[in-house]
Amino acid sequence: MSVTNVAEPVSDTRLDQLSVDTIRTLSIDAVQQAKSGHPGTPMALAPLVYTIWNRVMRFDPEDPIWPNRDRFVLSNGHASMLLWSVLHLTGTQAVNADYERLGHPSVSLEDIRRFRQLGSKAPGHPEYHWVSGVETTTGPLGQGVATSVGMAIAQKWLADRYNQPGFPIFDYSIYAVCGDGCLMEGVASEAASLAGHLGLDNLCWVYDNNHITIEGQTSLAFTEDVAGRFLAYGWNVLRVGDANDLDRIEHALSVFRTTKGRPTFIVLDSHIGYGSPHKQDTAAAHGEPLGDEEVRLTKRSYGWPEGAQFLVPDGVREHFAAGVGARGAAARSAWTALLASYRAAYPELAGEIDQMQRRDLPAGWDHNLPVFPADAKGMAGRDASSKVLNVLAQSIPWFLGGSADLGPSNKTTLTYEGAGSFQAGTPGGKNLHFGIREHAMAAIVNGLSLSKLRAFGATFFIFSDYARPAIRLSALMELPTIVVFTHDAMGDGEDGPTHQPVEQLASLRAIPGLVTLRPGDANEVVEAYRYVMQLRHQPAVLVLSRQPLPTLDRRTYAPATGVARGAYVLADPPGGNPEVILIASGSEVSLAVQAHDRLIAEGIRSRVVSMPSWDIFEHQTPEYRDSVLPPAVKARVAVEQASAFGWERYVGTSGHVIGMRTFGASAPLKALQEKFGFEPDRVAVAAKELLAKR
Repeated sequence: MSVTNVAEPVSDTRLDQLSVDTIRTLSIDAVQQAKSGHPGTPMALAPLVYTIWNRVMRFDPEDPIWPNRDRFVLSNGHASMLLWSVLHLTGTQAVNADYERLGHPSVSLEDIRRFRQLGSKAPGHPEYHWVSGVETTTGPLGQGVATSVGMAIAQKWLADRYNQPGFPIFDYSIYAVCGDGCLMEGVASEAASLAGHLGLDNLCWVYDNNHITIEGQTSLAFTEDVAGRFLAYGWNVLRVGDANDLDRIEHALSVFRTTKGRPTFIVLDSHIGYGSPHKQDTAAAHGEPLGDEEVRLTKRSYGWPEGAQFLVPDGVREHFAAGVGARGAAARSAWTALLASYRAAYPELAGEIDQMQRRDLPAGWDHNLPVFPADAKGMAGRDASSKVLNVLAQSIPWFLGGSADLGPSNKTTLTYEGAGSFQAGTPGGKNLHFGIREHAMAAIVNGLSLSKLRAFGATFFIFSDYARPAIRLSALMELPTIVVFTHDAMGDGEDGPTHQPVEQLASLRAIPGLVTLRPGDANEVVEAYRYVMQLRHQPAVLVLSRQPLPTLDRRTYAPATGVARGAYVLADPPGGNPEVILIASGSEVSLAVQAHDRLIAEGIRSRVVSMPSWDIFEHQTPEYRDSVLPPAVKARVAVEQASAFGWERYVGTSGHVIGMRTFGASAPLKALQEKFGFEPDRVAVAAKELLAKR
């Protein structure tokens, strides 16, 4: 008689622990092999991430971008191995930029073996544009949780517009994990305050309370009552005293899902480097490998094979498949069926959802954009922008945005009937009120864009310094966000140098992938928006004037459609063949035109080039660039009320830049223009001096 030995079934509890320890050991091994990384937080938070993903979250690894999935944000992005481990163990599939599933895993075990190496899908921090399953790029602390507020606002707005009785098309939740570093950063405080005000009950932050930062105990610099702070913000605050207690974590998350009218903040008491005999609860577990001997001892404490590396025990992948895999597939299948019925009942709304998800635009979205007649007195860039925004918001249902408490000054308030304000009781409003929170505003706009809305934020250009970190991340993520900056130069005169941007244009132009546009009149503003709205993978900033700028007569000057080329020949001498080129952006375009007229009157063959965007111009063909700026014409003058830094690329060593080399001053605009040389005669003189040197 033969006997077949049957292994004892592995209990769910045992599989839970085995899965948690797999996440821990994959993280330990990856950091150790890379000789770089942060092992301590993954060791501490593996139970939390396991519980969120395998017990709670609605996420289908087979389709990581289905619109009604729950979102997971790892704000303390240095713990990226948590995410790479769970994406690998769940078998999350890769998706490309065209939203096509590629038929291979998002993160392979080989990627994890090559953690932090060139080309690996397991980079040092989560990167949205690089790895499927990453909802937002994180690493700069505080950015992730701030972005999650944008995601939560987006869900509320989407639900208000698209959900119908019996059709909960958008009802997902947002889970964000953060640490002490995130909560020390001001951007998180800004975002948390706004989230509490808006009562975003679809948002849950879990705070890794381990009392350790790089320098040592948090008591060195961080002794506030964090729970008390979030209670004051209007959040529901819970506490889980043991980060290893899966059931208590799951219970806290269930309380979140039943809490209405306020976001949830869970304080999770944890031990950084959990299981390491000599490094648990120390700063040494934060930002460096454990070391070979400590790795061996730590694995022993887990009951793990001490010599095994990158081990995924039998049953672990299957356990994730039976958990998040099965739950997510069922949720997506039910949602897909629901959407099919919805499409039959509400075809127009379903069509909007389709277009929005593809980042397409409705037919005729730009048909009603204004065309401004020639006007010597002109119109401020911000006023032209206001008219365009109100057209776009009516033509594109999912276009919305707002200002950092400067709507009346930025002229970004949507004033058409029915626009409304987004508040807790009116989540369908299109006017977002960010309060005086520029940094959080830009991060929230990123979250809105990640949710496929077309969103804009706005403030004075000088405060781009506050918004810049999140704008940089929008470029890194290749998101089509829009930030509207007004008061672009010295037009606010008497406010003085604290409010007069000098170096900001150069700073934003330096960000790879960011389109910076400084239009020169009302029609250039229109064309700037026309260009920007068609972007799918690039963010843009518009830099607009406070003061009126002459609206050029386009029967005399080249059409404003040249904005789409970044720079274009606005005016030429009779018969062409210029001997000197005047290049300008924004408010200085009309100044260059006046100087051009004077030069032409003196028989000097002058060309005016309007250059609203360096970035767009640099992406034109060499032939086009040479046609605008002929290499043979060395006499060139650039005029811009901003730092002269960088203009040498266009004027060359023989040219001249009339720009700012100091900060501004407090005085009326006309006095400032005279003091700093922004006058037609000064431009004309500079051109003639260059010609005299030939």
